[in-house]
Amino acid sequence: RAYDLLTEQVGFPAADIIFDPNILTVATGIAEHDNYGVNFIEATQQIKALCPGVKISGGVSNISFSFRGNDVVREALHSAFLFHAIQAGLDMGIVNAGQLEIYEQIPPDLLECVEDVLLNRRSDATDRLLDLAESYKGQGTRELKEDLSWREQEVAARLSHAMVKGIDAFIEEDVEEFRQTVDRALLVIEGPLMAGMSTVGDLFGAGQMFLPQVVKSARVMKKAVNYLLPFMEEEKLDSEDGDVSHRATILLATVKGDVHDIGKNIVGVVLGCNNYRIIDLGVMVSSEQILKTAQEENVDIVGLSGLITPSLDEMVHVAKEMKRLQFTVPLLIGGATTSARHTAVRIAPEYDNPVVHVLDASRSVGVVDKLLNPELRGGYQQSNLEKQAELVASFETRQLKLVSYEEAYDNRLTTDWSELDIATPEFIGNRTIESQSLDTLRDFIDWTPFFMTWQLKGKYPRIFQHETLGPPARELFEHAQQLLDDIISQQLFRATAVYGFWPAASVADDIIVYTDESRSEQKTIFHALRQQTRRKGQDYFRSLADYVAPRDSNRSDYIGPFALTTGIGVAELVAA
Repeated sequence: RAYDLLTEQVGFPAADIIFDPNILTVATGIAEHDNYGVNFIEATQQIKALCPGVKISGGVSNISFSFRGNDVVREALHSAFLFHAIQAGLDMGIVNAGQLEIYEQIPPDLLECVEDVLLNRRSDATDRLLDLAESYKGQGTRELKEDLSWREQEVAARLSHAMVKGIDAFIEEDVEEFRQTVDRALLVIEGPLMAGMSTVGDLFGAGQMFLPQVVKSARVMKKAVNYLLPFMEEEKLDSEDGDVSHRATILLATVKGDVHDIGKNIVGVVLGCNNYRIIDLGVMVSSEQILKTAQEENVDIVGLSGLITPSLDEMVHVAKEMKRLQFTVPLLIGGATTSARHTAVRIAPEYDNPVVHVLDASRSVGVVDKLLNPELRGGYQQSNLEKQAELVASFETRQLKLVSYEEAYDNRLTTDWSELDIATPEFIGNRTIESQSLDTLRDFIDWTPFFMTWQLKGKYPRIFQHETLGPPARELFEHAQQLLDDIISQQLFRATAVYGFWPAASVADDIIVYTDESRSEQKTIFHALRQQTRRKGQDYFRSLADYVAPRDSNRSDYIGPFALTTGIGVAELVAA
């Protein structure tokens, strides 16, 4: 249609028309992606046949995105793909000229695997290329070597290396070799495996490793622990204390009023992979349920998580209840809105035992290890108390310029309502979206908070250009795309929403909501807060009520509340 419009109606020369079909990434591990290379080649042939004279371009470098960081394989993929695409009619391609190997000079074994992937010639093509890619090292195809020099080290060093690098290929055989040298299987975990995870924590703290890589290391740890479990269970049967299978029991919960749990879940994975027994109570958990379960399960540590501000008060309440019920176990605090200062000022004073703020998931193992080790706990707790004392002193000497409520209200944000254009909604009341297309919603995802959750702090998409954060961010993003593909194609989740419009007016700092346009019957009242902190360059103090037309303004205003979820089906999927 575009070709006909341009050539027949506009008189545009066919030779000046360039079609740019998508070139999508192959070898992603998702079967639906396996034919993407073939699809482009066939599309090129069809466009050339249907639209004589046009040119075809394509973003060639996209094809090799699965192998970012492995220049040898990327060069081979680009060159082989160009070879076949040009034969099909490709006229121009977007690709780094420095990442092109001469087609004939690609090693035969690599070329075979690459073309198997590009042309989708066999079902195991991706796995074969992934295996072969591990043996290629260097900046060009002339430097080919298998970097297994670390395998020459003694077994403890090999295990630590596998933890740090996230390599699980040899983990079971190395674990077994080390197990033969110790009295108990648990010593394998407490020795080289924990040494490796400690290094991971140090690298993460130094900014040389990122959370996705930490989770990858944790998964290697989990594989090692799973291998050791039968041996530890056998030792448990032979032991008198009967407590060998887990190092300790830790209860985790997102406090009442909060439904956010991504960070908590990551902590649970990391601790679980380090052979701690995790009792995860989920989200919106009351203090009663937390403490009742903690007593029944005789837990060694309680961990609280929260993202929204009200969670902070709930954490204070839990700490008070722990003191009232004479708990003695350490209390861990974590979550986006929490801080070491708030923990020191508000939570720690309410409980007579260790209260520790855990900044990130990778540090959770080190904190727990110190708190549960009788030889380390005293020193760690003393250090924690000293740091908290410094934070409390800093808080008490802070310079906050607060004004009275009366002064804040007298200097509120004002609007000339007589001049303001206020839109009238098409309807009054609520409407429901029973099932919103996830494929449509996908285009509206703000990926910046996603990266922030994984502690990769940068704006999307600029984060991909960051020298240090770029590679892990791209890898994480690609994994997220694959997961989204599965969620959408298999309809794993359902998105629903309810939204509405209601007549409203403000009275001081209250927002009055009416049942209908007559505004004779009050439906509810929202009580809004007002800023009282003096800020440089700001002479007024705002409240949400300032943005709704006052009742005595003779203007008709409205509010538009909404509630939504994309999580229907998540619980069932997790439980399956």
